[in-house]
Amino acid sequence: MAFEIIETNRVSNNATYQRIKHASSSTKTDMIFGLFLPSTYEKSDMTPVLYWLSGLTCDDTNFAIKAGPAAFEEAEKQGIALVMPDTSPRGENVPNVDSYDMGVGAGFYVNATSPPYNENYHMYTYVTEELPRLLETEFALGCDNLKSICGHSMGGHGALTVALKQNEGQWTSVSAFAPICNSTDSPWGKKAFESYLGSVEKGNEHDATLLLSQQKEQVYDEILIEQGLDDQFLFQLKPEALEKAAQKVGQKLTINNRDGYDHGYFFISAFIKNHVAFHGERLTKKKRHLAVEKISAIGSSFSETQGKVITCKAMVARGPKQPLTHETITVDPPKAGEVRVKVIANALCHTDIYTLDGLDPEGLFPCILGHEAGCIVESVGEGVTSVVPGDHVVPCYTPQCCAPTCIFCQSPKTNLCPAIRSTQGQGIMPDGTIRFKDSEGKPIYHFMGCSTFAEYTVIAEISCAKISKEMALDEACLFGCGVSTGLGAVWNTCKVEVNSSVAVFGLGAVVSHQCCMCGYVVAFYC
Repeated sequence: MAFEIIETNRVSNNATYQRIKHASSSTKTDMIFGLFLPSTYEKSDMTPVLYWLSGLTCDDTNFAIKAGPAAFEEAEKQGIALVMPDTSPRGENVPNVDSYDMGVGAGFYVNATSPPYNENYHMYTYVTEELPRLLETEFALGCDNLKSICGHSMGGHGALTVALKQNEGQWTSVSAFAPICNSTDSPWGKKAFESYLGSVEKGNEHDATLLLSQQKEQVYDEILIEQGLDDQFLFQLKPEALEKAAQKVGQKLTINNRDGYDHGYFFISAFIKNHVAFHGERLTKKKRHLAVEKISAIGSSFSETQGKVITCKAMVARGPKQPLTHETITVDPPKAGEVRVKVIANALCHTDIYTLDGLDPEGLFPCILGHEAGCIVESVGEGVTSVVPGDHVVPCYTPQCCAPTCIFCQSPKTNLCPAIRSTQGQGIMPDGTIRFKDSEGKPIYHFMGCSTFAEYTVIAEISCAKISKEMALDEACLFGCGVSTGLGAVWNTCKVEVNSSVAVFGLGAVVSHQCCMCGYVVAFYC
C-alpha cells in the first residue's frame, strides 16, 4: 500500500512522531494519520499499537500537539506505538455542512448509508479494516491483534463501539475520555445517525450502551472511563447508562469521576499517562503470551532431529583476544544423563569477556562461550527424567545434583555443587568427551558446562533449571548468572538490608540488586 511520510519529528531518544498520507479506498480520499514509534520499534518484531480516536472538530494533529508530550513519554516507557487517525474524510468534493458536529471533522466512526455522505464517510471501515491492514503490512504494527483502542468524546464513542462490535479478540483493551456512552439518546448522536444512516434506530448498532447490554458475559477484563464532573457536555455523554449496562452483563467498568475537570484537552493531558499504561500493561501481557506460543511451537519440529547430529550456527572463540567467528558446527545427540537444548535467548556476562581476554586460567580454545541463556529442550539422553522435549530451561554453570551424599547441595549455606566441576574446567562433558565439532570435524571445547553462544548445545541434566513456559526466555536467561549471583552477593555476602547505605563500584547485576534493596544508595562509578 502506497503512503507518503509528510512530516517526521524526533520526540525523545530515538522515538519519532510522523504524519503519514495515503489514498484511502474506504473514504475515496487522501487520509492523514499521526504515528508515534517508540525507540524500541526497529529492534522488535512485535510492537503493539494503541489507536487514539479524536473528538468533534479534531484532525490527526490535535492529540499529538495537546496531549502528545505526556502520552508519548508513557508510550515510550511501555514500548508501544500510538496511531492517531483523522476524524473524517477531507477534500474539495467531500460533503460538508456549516456545523461543528456534522460533516468534516465529525465522521462519528460509522459507515454512512445516506446521501450525500455515503460516498466518502466510511470511517468505521477505515478504522477497523483499512488502517490496521496498512499498519500491519507496511509497519508491522498490531500484528496478531496486538492493538488496543482509546478515544475522547466522539472518539470515545468510536473506541467503545468499535471494541464492543469487534469483541472476538480483535482488540486487547479499550478505554475512553468523556465518551458519548448512549449515542441514540444524545443530541449529537441523534443528529449524526439521522444524517449518516437515515434514522436514529439505525444507530443502535453504534451505541455503546446498547452494544454492551447485548453481551452475554464480560467482554474485556476491564473497561476504563475518565469523566470530568465539570464537563459542559455531560448531558450529551450519559455515562450512567453505560454503567447500568455493565452491571447487567457483569462487565467490569471503572469510571473515574474527576472533580473540577471539563471536556477539554487539559483534562486529557492530566490522565492520559494512566490510560497509556493501562493499555501498555495488557498489550505487554498479550505480547508475552504470543511469544510463548510461538516459541513453544518450535518444539513441534524436534522429532525430526532427535537422535541425530544437528548442523547449526555458533559464535566460536578461536583464541584469546580474537573476535568471535560465526561458524557452522555440528552438535552430537545427548548421551546418558545429558540434555540437548535449542538456545532461544542469550545474555552476555563479564566472565565470557574475562575468558575471551585470556585471563581465565581454565580458558581453553577453541571454545563456544556463553552461560546465560533461555532454552527449549530438544532431546534427552538415557536416564534423564527431570525434563522432557519442549520444556523450557535455564542452563546452570553451578548445577545441583541433589544427592544425599553431596554436602553442598544439602547445605542451606551454599549450592556450590562439585559433581561435574572438574570436567567443566577441562572443557568437556562429564563422561570426558566433547559434543561440538567445527566444519573440518575438529573438536570445539565446552565452556562452563553451558556453551550457549550456539543455536544448540548439550548440557548435563543436573545443569538444567526447568522454568515456567509463561516466562519470557529473553528475561529468564539472566537467572543463569547475573540475577542469581547478584542476589547472592547482596543477601548472603554483603547482607544488605532495607534502608542500608552502601557504596558501589561499577553498575552490574550485583549493584542493581543492591539498588533494589536499599532505600538510598551512595554510588561511586569507576
